[in-house]
Amino acid sequence: MDSSVKQKFETYPENIAVLLNNIRNLIYSVAKQDGILDITETLKWGEPSYISKNGSTIRFDWKAKYPDQYCIYFNCRTSLVETFKEVYGDIFMYEGNRAITFQTNQSLPLKELTHCISMSLRYKKIKHLDLLGA
Repeated sequence: MDSSVKQKFETYPENIAVLLNNIRNLIYSVAKQDGILDITETLKWGEPSYISKNGSTIRFDWKAKYPDQYCIYFNCRTSLVETFKEVYGDIFMYEGNRAITFQTNQSLPLKELTHCISMSLRYKKIKHLDLLGA
């Protein structure tokens, strides 16, 4: 784990760190599944961030101001979240065109979230396709 990301994880409450580490592991799992070997882990805007050379940045975070939720952020200048809304509708809760939000007590829709992460990690290759090839 990147040292700055590790330090960030140490600031989260234990239960939140577990949830966010699950998201981190899912990102790496999807990257491996998709044959993406160039994932860079860093902090952007103080949040754990993941990028591949053919993808769009994925960030996630939890804020003490909203203790019962956490978010996965996508670049708002892409069509990612709009595509997620079109394909998955109300399976997810959204924050505008930049994030998917989760309640800390909910089960993740893993199949759908895996697909969303995959689209983001491959975004530059699929951005020209209708609904990103979904």
